[in-house]
Amino acid sequence: MNVVVRHQAEALAALGHTVDILTRRSSATLPDFVDLAPGVTLRFLDAGPAEPVAKGDHESFVDEFRARMSALGPWDVIHSHHWFSGMAALPLARLTGTPHVQSFHSIAAPESSPLSWGERPESPGRLAGEAWLAQQSDAVIAISEAEADTVLERLGGSADRLAIVPPGVDGTLFRPSVSPPSSPGQSHPLESGPRESGPRGYAIVAARLQPLKGLDLAIEAVAAVAEDLRPDLIIAGDASSDFDGYVDELRELAAARGIADGVRFVGPQSREDLATLLSGAQVVLVPSHSETYGLVALEGAASGVPVVAAAAGGLREAVIDSETGLVMQSRDPALWAAAIARIVSDPAFADRLSHAGRERAELLSWERSAAGLAAVYRALLHPDAAGRHQELAIA
Repeated sequence: MNVVVRHQAEALAALGHTVDILTRRSSATLPDFVDLAPGVTLRFLDAGPAEPVAKGDHESFVDEFRARMSALGPWDVIHSHHWFSGMAALPLARLTGTPHVQSFHSIAAPESSPLSWGERPESPGRLAGEAWLAQQSDAVIAISEAEADTVLERLGGSADRLAIVPPGVDGTLFRPSVSPPSSPGQSHPLESGPRESGPRGYAIVAARLQPLKGLDLAIEAVAAVAEDLRPDLIIAGDASSDFDGYVDELRELAAARGIADGVRFVGPQSREDLATLLSGAQVVLVPSHSETYGLVALEGAASGVPVVAAAAGGLREAVIDSETGLVMQSRDPALWAAAIARIVSDPAFADRLSHAGRERAELLSWERSAAGLAAVYRALLHPDAAGRHQELAIA
């Protein structure tokens, strides 16, 4: 979500709009604001303690965030990302007569759904809050058709106030490597020393380290690949404070499957470092249980790397099955292993997926994404304002 918000904001500013991004202060050392780009200002608002807090506890800061937000502006449009921001912003938008746009990025499962994969219960107001936002906001922007269907069917949103604006990808940053991906017998950028079977190529998962992202399946799948074809597995991402001990569980799983020396946890990566890791991989794995889109799948495709993704939510739109990657209908590790092995062992097949993925990614720029947002914003404003540049708040 952070990547989408920042890139869309910068692309909107490039179109001539002025954008404030509002977020909760999570450290006492943060300034009041930072200019991210010409026309884009990131503002830190005091709401709750100035320290990182588990996502599920943010609901208690909504009223304070709204109070801080009310001292800023005015704006032509307020666009909320995630339900916490919407709960803070929609009442303020109503009070000031400002159009309110809502994006969710993730939507809670129904209360009747069993808690799976170690997920914590949702914060108390989320289910009702998301439905209220879907039904009362002036517009709802979904990132994929899958998310749009959820807004309509689960939240009771209205089709005439719903728009789909896919994300973009920076095709200059995320681009194919000048050298071919590592393969068995070749080293990779994170090789730290000799190993009994010799240096290998690698598969990569880039995600927040939490059960919803299905990282256990990535480990099980790589472990099931025949040893002569098996890539190492790079896991890039920050551990989630909501799931203490999860990384240890993953390490234990890798050890139990006999691939502990081939699984590397490299932590959160800068955008530049992530681009380097993606472009050097043999395959990008996206084994999430749920995704509204799956931006890393698009970034992998832009990097010219085949993607193997779960058939979950918007991933079925981010990856075109058998054209830009493989979409897995099953979570059986043996089937995922077969998909990985096919890509690793069949260069012609891998090249076909790589080229098609890159060609598609080149059509999905952040400029195109921002233009889609601006069209929604303009439709909400009075006709005499439709042609002018706007002051936008993104919370």
